[in-house]
Amino acid sequence: MRLPGSPDAIPQAFADAWNARDPDRLAELFDEDATFVNVVGLWWHSREAIREAHAYGLRELFPDSTLRVGRTVVRILAPGVALVQARMRLDGQTAVGDIQQPGVRHTVFSFVAREVTEAGRVGWRCASAHNTDVVPGMETHVRDADGRLRDADYRSGRVSS
Repeated sequence: MRLPGSPDAIPQAFADAWNARDPDRLAELFDEDATFVNVVGLWWHSREAIREAHAYGLRELFPDSTLRVGRTVVRILAPGVALVQARMRLDGQTAVGDIQQPGVRHTVFSFVAREVTEAGRVGWRCASAHNTDVVPGMETHVRDADGRLRDADYRSGRVSS
């Protein structure tokens, strides 16, 4: 696999691997000892764990999904080290339970990436990634009396049902 040539290319490389249903290509974007935190806080601690989790997800939860990259921001933290953040749009998630047509999801991905040289080529690989769901119109979550997390907006006093 050819690594992205610049940090701003990482989100599109991730989306391309996702849309190709290629967990091996997706995992190659990460260091051997990389970490990845998904939208519900599952935390994977190696390239192989990232590959296995995405192989399952692409097969069971997202086999017909499409991931699109939106706005991308890169901040160089030090020579050869960058924080890359990107808005993503996910549609086509598999139905589950009583939700027959899951809606479009929007997330923000944060990647910490470093410049590497492999086989004489310079590219960028991720040391860490974190994916966060965007909940429009909400500020945070609160845990209700039943132990469920619910979206909340303190400005309006609104809490999701």
